[in-house]
Amino acid sequence: MAKMVQCVVLGREAEGLDKPPHPGLLGGQIYGNVSKEGWEQWLMRLQMIINENQLTTAMPSNIELIEKYMAGFLFGREEAG
Repeated sequence: MAKMVQCVVLGREAEGLDKPPHPGLLGGQIYGNVSKEGWEQWLMRLQMIINENQLTTAMPSNIELIEKYMAGFLFGREEAG
């Protein structure tokens, strides 16, 4: 049986992720509170963010910025920028 979560992105219960999609505390929060569908929405938004801002995941400063956008998109946190 699939793991169900109360998805903070969708605002309803939905099938959860199979494993944490990101390391650390943020990854654990995502795993427990974001559904597969919600995560797919983030991945589509991430593609736009990377293209619009010409970001690369090879640069640590870009990764930090992406994490801020991710926290903002998924959890509505102020540091989204």
